[in-house]
Amino acid sequence: MKAEEKTEAWGIREENKGKESAMFTHTFAVCAYKDSPYLETCIRSLKKQTVSSTIIVCTSTPSSYIKGIAEKYGLPYFVREGKSDIQSDWNFAYEQAKSQLVTIAHQDDYYHRDYARMVQECWQKYEDTTVFSTDCVIIKGRRLQRPGMFLWIKKLLRIPLRFRGLANHICLKQAILLWGNPIICPSSTYNKEQLGMPLFASPYKFALDWDTLWKLAKRPGRFVCVEKPLIGYRIHEEATTKAFIDNHQRSKEELSMYQKIWPRPVARGLMVFYRKAYRAYQ
Repeated sequence: MKAEEKTEAWGIREENKGKESAMFTHTFAVCAYKDSPYLETCIRSLKKQTVSSTIIVCTSTPSSYIKGIAEKYGLPYFVREGKSDIQSDWNFAYEQAKSQLVTIAHQDDYYHRDYARMVQECWQKYEDTTVFSTDCVIIKGRRLQRPGMFLWIKKLLRIPLRFRGLANHICLKQAILLWGNPIICPSSTYNKEQLGMPLFASPYKFALDWDTLWKLAKRPGRFVCVEKPLIGYRIHEEATTKAFIDNHQRSKEELSMYQKIWPRPVARGLMVFYRKAYRAYQ
């Protein structure tokens, strides 16, 4: 594929030409934090989806900058009172959505123009899906990065989900989470109608998505992952993930998650290999 075609595929030139299905109710709930220079780019990618979805902007750090961007694109703007906290912020954004399906969109990231279409196609085929996700590409600066070991390992761990006819079984859903969390968090869409509220109820600040998926795997419903890179996952100095690595919060929480699943010696051994993924953020 030529570079120009790749650019168009990521919705940079195309305008939204999609038609909304009467049976398809989906919301991108954008979590905005402080005055991110990437927020508008994220929203533009959502506006260029080939299938229309509702877009809302939610924040616990209100500012004229965030409100101005929401108003510029005619988007509902919701403010959560209280101290900023990832879990509370994500639950707030999830709860403001009035649709059956909710994607908690991260402000740093970029969504391929076909993301919503793939969500729609998934639920038309598998109505019991509780969690939908996709592969991703890594963005550093303004450039797409070549897939590294970080992405290949995640793809390998997701292999059981390719058996979609069995992906509603607890053992298969838990199998992908035994060795780490291979699900790209901002690529996830949740079935609010089936999962209810709150979605996140975890003692962790970083590993709350892994912990939540482990709990959701025990509940009825199907996990579906589309092995196409439908999200641009941005890595930069101000990213929350990098901050959790720098202060060692990530390693502590991931070790705790491994110890929930494995005996302590095995958990410590697995962490030796899992820490290598941190290099992707350097």
